[in-house]
Amino acid sequence: MSNTQSDTTKTIGIFNDSFPPIMDGVSLTAQNYAYWLQKKNQPVCVVTPKSPNYTDNEPYPVLRYTSIPIIGRKPYRLGLPKMDLSFNTEINKISFGLVHAHCPFSSGEIALSIAKEQHIPLVATFHSKYRDDFEHSVRNKRIAGMMTKEVMRFFKKADEVWIPQASVEETIREYGFKGKVEIVDNGNDFSSTEPIEPIKKQARLNLHVAENETLLLFVGQHIWEKNTRLIIESLALIKDLSFKMFFVGIGYALDDMKQLVEKLELDSKVVFVGVITDREQIKQYFAAADLFLFPSIYDNAPLVVREAGALQTPSVLIKGASSADIITDNFNGFLTENSTESFAGKLRELIAAPEKIRQAGVNASKTIARSWESVTEEVLDRYQKLIKRTWRR
Repeated sequence: MSNTQSDTTKTIGIFNDSFPPIMDGVSLTAQNYAYWLQKKNQPVCVVTPKSPNYTDNEPYPVLRYTSIPIIGRKPYRLGLPKMDLSFNTEINKISFGLVHAHCPFSSGEIALSIAKEQHIPLVATFHSKYRDDFEHSVRNKRIAGMMTKEVMRFFKKADEVWIPQASVEETIREYGFKGKVEIVDNGNDFSSTEPIEPIKKQARLNLHVAENETLLLFVGQHIWEKNTRLIIESLALIKDLSFKMFFVGIGYALDDMKQLVEKLELDSKVVFVGVITDREQIKQYFAAADLFLFPSIYDNAPLVVREAGALQTPSVLIKGASSADIITDNFNGFLTENSTESFAGKLRELIAAPEKIRQAGVNASKTIARSWESVTEEVLDRYQKLIKRTWRR
C-alpha cells in the first residue's frame, strides 16, 4: 500500500444519513464522535444529507449533499449525493485516513466509495433493526427481506463492523452477517460529577411539575414500532394516580397517538412536547422525570436509556428486548412483560415506591452512563490500530 505514517493526521470521516437538526440516537452518536475527536486534535468531518433551512454551527466541517423528504418518515431525508456536483467537488478534495459509516444507505455508500478510491479502512456500525424499518415502509416481507440482504452486503465490505452492545449481535446474525463484530459502547453527554438533586429539583420547577406528582417521560420517534401504543393504553389503566406524562419527539404516528390519548381521556395528564434539538433543554426533561418509559422491542441499543440513567432517571423496559440488555431488574431499571396489564401494573407499583425509583436511578448513573469523551478515547485508539494494520497489508 501507499499509505504512510502521516495517515494518523489525515481526516476521519463520520458518515450518517441523520444529523442535527434530526435528533435520534444515531445522529447524536455521530455528532459526539465528531465533537470529541476534534477536541482530541483529530481532524474530522461529518458527511450527511442536507436539511432544509438549517445552518450548521459545529467546530468541525459538515459536508451536506442534496436530499428529499422520505414520505411517511418525517423528518428523515433521502440523500442524493450523485446529483450534487458542488458536494462531490468538495469531498474529492479531502484526504481521509479512515471513514466510519453509521448507516448503510447514501452516506454509507459514499464512505465505501472513498475507502475503495483512497485505499483506506472502512468502519461500519450496525445501529438499527433495518428489516423492521423496511417492513413498515414497503409493507411486504419478501421485499423487506431482499432489502435487508442488500444492507448486509454493505456490512460485509467493511474492514470492521461495530455493534453498540452485545445483544445486538443476535440481530446482525439473524440478518445473515457471519463476520467478526466488535462491541463499542455508546456514551452520553449528560454524565457529570455535579450533585444531581439540585438539578432535578430545578428541572421540575422549570417544567411546572408538582412536588407530589410522578413525572413519566418518553423521548424518541413517535412511531408504533417503539410500542408507544402500549404506553398510552397502560396510562389509561392508572389514570386514578397522580402523574404527568411527557412525549418528546415526532413521527408518523403522532396524530394517531394524540387521538388515542383523547379517546382514553388522558388529555389532562399527557403532554406532547414536540421535537427538542437543544441539548440543555432536553436535559431538563430527563432530569425532571421520575421514570423513563421505553417499552420498545424495535430498538437495538437506545441512547435515551443511558441519557436518562446519567441523570438518575431509571427506565421501564420490556424483558428480553435488546434495549433492556444493560438493565438488571430492580437494580438499575425495571423490566415488565410486553403487555398493557404488566406495564401498567409495574407503573402502579413503582409510583407507590419512590425510594425504589430513587435507588435504581442512582445505580443507573453508576452502571450505564459512560461519557462520550471516554468512549471516544477508545474509538480513536481503535481507529489508529486499524489504520496501522492497513499500512502493513
